Amino acid sequence: MISANPTFCGVPACPDPAAVDSDIAVIGAPHGTPYRPGTASHAASAPSALRRALGWYSVGTEQFDFDSMTSVMGGARVVDCGDVPGDLADGAANRSRIGAAVAAIADRGAVPIMLGGDDSVPIPMIGALSRRGPLTIVQIDAHIDWRDEIGGERMGFSSTMRRASEMAWVERIVQIGARGPGSARARDVVEARAWGARLITARDVHAQGIAPALEQVPNGSRVVLAIDVDGIDPAVVPGVILPAFGGLTYQQMLDVIHGVAARAEIVAADFVEFVPERDPHGLGAQAIARLACNVIAAIGKQRGRG
Repeated sequence: MISANPTFCGVPACPDPAAVDSDIAVIGAPHGTPYRPGTASHAASAPSALRRALGWYSVGTEQFDFDSMTSVMGGARVVDCGDVPGDLADGAANRSRIGAAVAAIADRGAVPIMLGGDDSVPIPMIGALSRRGPLTIVQIDAHIDWRDEIGGERMGFSSTMRRASEMAWVERIVQIGARGPGSARARDVVEARAWGARLITARDVHAQGIAPALEQVPNGSRVVLAIDVDGIDPAVVPGVILPAFGGLTYQQMLDVIHGVAARAEIVAADFVEFVPERDPHGLGAQAIARLACNVIAAIGKQRGRG
């Protein structure tokens, strides 16, 4: 692994995922499966930007956090394993390395929190969690990612939930925040619903609140939080490749995170599709990093740390 300097919120570094001895391990995955081999992902610089996003006032573990109603990070023991090395021309190798790192972290009893990278990197992350199943995926995204392939590539960032649906240990997919046009075709929507995916649009959330979406998460289930940050409104996170108006607010994102944690065990999370070059004032990076801190605090509470 590549060391993370600085680490996320200044937590200790642990370059070897197989040596993790903590509740949570942060891991960067700048490179997934490219649609154009040899071209870096639009989100390749996101992990380093998210690690640098927060100032001293947001990372002191003794400070009280009114978003999570506990101390910052909820008393959880957190390490940063750095970035998974990537190859711009070899998506299969990238997937293999991501999967191996996530599996090593999970085998140590820690929860992996992955900072992407584009939305192809959750495919090997979810694939590496077979021994943590059965799983419910709660995806926040402006798009449903059910394309079977684009240009012959089946592991790209438009196919994430389609590939997850083919994994035997994934029993439920709850997708929150879809809106506007994207890569989906009408056939993809039909096939997602036929599989059993619960599709809750952003308009549904704004009209009804987040509670109906949370009711789709079974009590006691094991959940992967798959957060594509373009699911958040661009007023909060402008740094995405395809801004879509009317997304979830920061407070609604908090409701998702803590609402899921109240019903289910969070076994992994990812934050993907952030484009720092489109975030000129750094506020989007701060929002994403704060949401990641809330996920960490929620896991800390679940483990009795907070």
